[in-house]
Amino acid sequence: MNSRKRIGRTLLYLGMIILGLLFAVPFIYTLYSSVVPMRFVNTITSPANWTLDNFKMFFTNEAYNVPRWFLNTIIMTGVVVLGNMVINPMAGFALAKLKFRGKSVIYWIVVATMMVPYHMILIPVYVNMAQLGWLNTFWALTIPFLYQGLYIFMLRQFFISVPNEFLEAARIDGLTKMGAFWKIVYPLARSSLITMAILAFAGTWNSYLIPSTLTNQPDMYVLVVGLNSVKDQFFENTSLIMAGVVLATLPIILFFFLFQRQYIEGISNAGIKG
Repeated sequence: MNSRKRIGRTLLYLGMIILGLLFAVPFIYTLYSSVVPMRFVNTITSPANWTLDNFKMFFTNEAYNVPRWFLNTIIMTGVVVLGNMVINPMAGFALAKLKFRGKSVIYWIVVATMMVPYHMILIPVYVNMAQLGWLNTFWALTIPFLYQGLYIFMLRQFFISVPNEFLEAARIDGLTKMGAFWKIVYPLARSSLITMAILAFAGTWNSYLIPSTLTNQPDMYVLVVGLNSVKDQFFENTSLIMAGVVLATLPIILFFFLFQRQYIEGISNAGIKG
């Protein structure tokens, strides 16, 4: 029996490794193509021919401002993630633990927003941003996205599982409801918060439709929009295009690997409860 279990576990791990390699092949190909001259694309060549010239071209060519696009993307992503880390937990906590009139209605409104694709409300958002004079500004790229119904729902499910005795003990110790939230409940949600941060980071960093709709000035482009604006110039230069893909993708991969353990824990804790 033990022998069968070991064989089964070995086959399982082997299958997972093979599956992981299959998923990694596209990125490996992209990374390899980005560091070789165009003549070596789709061929195997020695590391002696590898070069970073494709990346240098993006950062030194005055025809496009990749450093500025990088900075815009970092600002937009940082503000959106920070906003989600503050607003979503507070909303989730209120819906899970506080008692107030209309709580159930608000909860179902939040759930309903999860069912509406953002594309359907993009035009009203654009009109609102134009009326406020926020087009081509960081206000338009950040303010409408400081909260997400999905993350509010996810955090509410976690906060429901927090024993009420913790809050009662905090009140006895003299903490207000907000004090109990920030000092006791918020730290307990660390795994769920990191999961939310990873999802918000990936979604915001890779966002194309919304930034391309709300900005049309090259100085306000984010990285994905900026790279897409110049891809037609280098459509046949595969290695240069692949370098742009790596620039847009690598930060997300690094961010995920940095917090992957907490991400898995957060997904496990976000099941339907209560």
